[in-house]
Amino acid sequence: DNRPSADLAAADSHNAIDRAMSTWDDITCSDLGIFEVPYDGSDTGFIAAIFNPFVDEDLGGSFEYISDVMHGGWLQAAFFDLLTEEGDGSQFILGATFTIVFTDNNGDLIDLDKNGKFDVAWREVYYNDTFEWKDGSRFDVETIALHESGHGLSQAHFGTAFLSGGNEVLHFSPRAVMNAAYSGVQTSILQTDNAGHCSNWSSWPKN
Repeated sequence: DNRPSADLAAADSHNAIDRAMSTWDDITCSDLGIFEVPYDGSDTGFIAAIFNPFVDEDLGGSFEYISDVMHGGWLQAAFFDLLTEEGDGSQFILGATFTIVFTDNNGDLIDLDKNGKFDVAWREVYYNDTFEWKDGSRFDVETIALHESGHGLSQAHFGTAFLSGGNEVLHFSPRAVMNAAYSGVQTSILQTDNAGHCSNWSSWPKN
């Protein structure tokens, strides 16, 4: 809520993100008990705090833990340009999810459960305010929040995107929330997305 989109009222984007999180929480194979941490007016964003010295605008930020999946709001082009070697990230990155991991007292990454993955502390999602954001049409907050929340809940990109017929139309095989590119308004979990989520979380917290 402290970094709203320039295109939408904070309440509209807030509600869209709530709907996206609820969609993941409603999957029946898992019982994560996702709930919203009410915004208390404090500054947020571990990643924003890290990037703050490298941009002209004040991103704010905080090195404090806020929640397991923190939606950090909308940031301007300079932040997203830093995410690519060419410095052009603001042109094609709609949103980005960052993973903050645990370290030991020596600063070494931790894998306590020996599953071959570093132990996640929390994740943060940021949205690119360079694009024109909508509620129910391109670029739809709920659709992109659903995708980024999937990353927040440990899912990677899925499927293949390709151009066919020389018509510059992007196709996906199969179409999924976790496709690596935006494919229009999509607010329902599809079969592959459900399978990925269940693979990660059906045994939690026992796994």
